[in-house]
Amino acid sequence: MKLARAIHFDESDRHVFASPARTGEWCISGGFEFSNWTEGDLTGKARQAFANGWLGLETFGRVTFVAVTQVEPPEIEALTDLLADHFVTYYGAPSREAARPVAAEEIAQMADLCDEHESNTLLAVSRDLTAAGVRESYRVIEAQAAGLEQFAIHGSLDD
Repeated sequence: MKLARAIHFDESDRHVFASPARTGEWCISGGFEFSNWTEGDLTGKARQAFANGWLGLETFGRVTFVAVTQVEPPEIEALTDLLADHFVTYYGAPSREAARPVAAEEIAQMADLCDEHESNTLLAVSRDLTAAGVRESYRVIEAQAAGLEQFAIHGSLDD
């Protein structure tokens, strides 16, 4: 199964989102956050989050780009619990148990989107507010010959 992790190429997300996602955290679309928004809500950094922000599942911050990668079933279970708890805390769900099926569906939708792409494929989201609600579209940037791990620094603090 595949899911997507937040990736940063520069510091811009720190400036454009009120709460930026952490590099490497698992992400979903998070469009549900905007389900009852109107044009009046689309100002400043909130507008940027609406327009093109993926939702990190640890910080619940936003990020512009995500990278498709493998995810393990135990990670999916933990992410589902995190999102269900978020629904309880911020959206008034009565309990984790009640929120868990909705959280699982949100994660499954992201997994479906990611499963059709090779690992290291980058995804961007774009949203529009229409009379029928929020419309999302996705842009795919195919992986290049270099893997994303080449952007990370690997080593030990003991060296």
